[in-house]
Amino acid sequence: MRTHDFVAVGVGPFNLGLAALTADLPGLDGVFLERRPGFDWHPGLMLEGVTIQVPFLADLVTMADPTSRFSFLNYLKHTGRLYPFYIRESFYPLRAEYNAYCRWVAAQLPSIRWNTPVETVTHDGEAYLVHAAGETFRARKLVLGIGTAPRVPAVADQGPYVHSADYLPNKARLQGLDSITVVGSGQSAAEIYHDLLGEIDRHGYHLSWLTRSPRFFPMEYTKLTLEMTSPEYIRYHHALPAGTRDRLAREQRHLYKGISGDLIDAIHETLYAKSVAGPVPTTLLTGAELAGVIWDEPAQRYTLALHHAEQGRSFTAITQGLILATGYAPRVPSFLDPVRHRIRWDERGRFDVAVDYSIDAAGTEIFVQNAEEHTHSLTAPDLGMGAYRNSVIIKGLTGREVYPIERRIAFQQFGAPTAGLPRTLVTS
Repeated sequence: MRTHDFVAVGVGPFNLGLAALTADLPGLDGVFLERRPGFDWHPGLMLEGVTIQVPFLADLVTMADPTSRFSFLNYLKHTGRLYPFYIRESFYPLRAEYNAYCRWVAAQLPSIRWNTPVETVTHDGEAYLVHAAGETFRARKLVLGIGTAPRVPAVADQGPYVHSADYLPNKARLQGLDSITVVGSGQSAAEIYHDLLGEIDRHGYHLSWLTRSPRFFPMEYTKLTLEMTSPEYIRYHHALPAGTRDRLAREQRHLYKGISGDLIDAIHETLYAKSVAGPVPTTLLTGAELAGVIWDEPAQRYTLALHHAEQGRSFTAITQGLILATGYAPRVPSFLDPVRHRIRWDERGRFDVAVDYSIDAAGTEIFVQNAEEHTHSLTAPDLGMGAYRNSVIIKGLTGREVYPIERRIAFQQFGAPTAGLPRTLVTS
């Protein structure tokens, strides 16, 4: 049986970037397995005109290899869109454009095997055996890039709710109802609310937007905050105690799970424009936590139990449509069960991810993509850090630094200096 250098499971943007960065490396043999028939990035949220939240430089390869033939700029050149993109004068590609770019890259990579769901992974004493779609792939190393799964609060898991990941296929049905409620305060919630608000006059529903957050947090784009997406911050955050990291994860959510400022302004402008003709049939409410949900099948409506934390008041709301923009959560795939003993786990049953993204006991065999938010903080889901992480993983796969790995890019430093402050900052 042929033994590959590595098998990668899942082909989202991060493993697609790994496939592109390893495509032209001589002597490295990898295969990528994906259960879907082709690449499709967040199809349920492919709203017209919506952009991704990172600049075009955060494509699959550029931050590791600016000369790569798989860059976003090369895609634009090959599709005749480079000059229109230049004239547009925006760093931020459209979400549909980014998806088309990824499809363009995927179509050039014979290492990807579509329609190949992984069933189980075993180990024969020398290498991993990945059993998928009736085939067995043998490899010395694994890269797990299966992505995250939609998070649904246990109290809300009933009735015909729609998670934001499935919004577009359900949009027409939702707009036929007399009331729709969006729960959540991130970018997806804001995009869906704005989309439904724009067509509220045509359909006549009452539209509500509820969040437990104390306000509709904007994404913070200030430069010194962006320096937290850096190798230095990864090392600093990774070295903190697990309890401290978990606390920071809660405190830092608005740094990467907030709403773009332009979208917040666009929502307010839409509300203002519609209010000229009279009151807009919409409710926006912050500080309201979803405490319970009851689905009334005969009446075809939800009763939402809500609690306002700041006032300490509980109340209810009635709605026919319920959209849960409640984010995504990492998952541990069951196909790893036969090799669980080869993997490091933390006290909460999560992958114990090393700073180099390895999770196996030896620290040289299994690597993860976007399954390390609890150890690597906001850099885990950040598209702009994908190429950096892949540079580190490729070093782990090959034993050499194929793409230069940045060690320090920030002006600031994180944590207390080991030698104290410079003499010029010390007062007598």
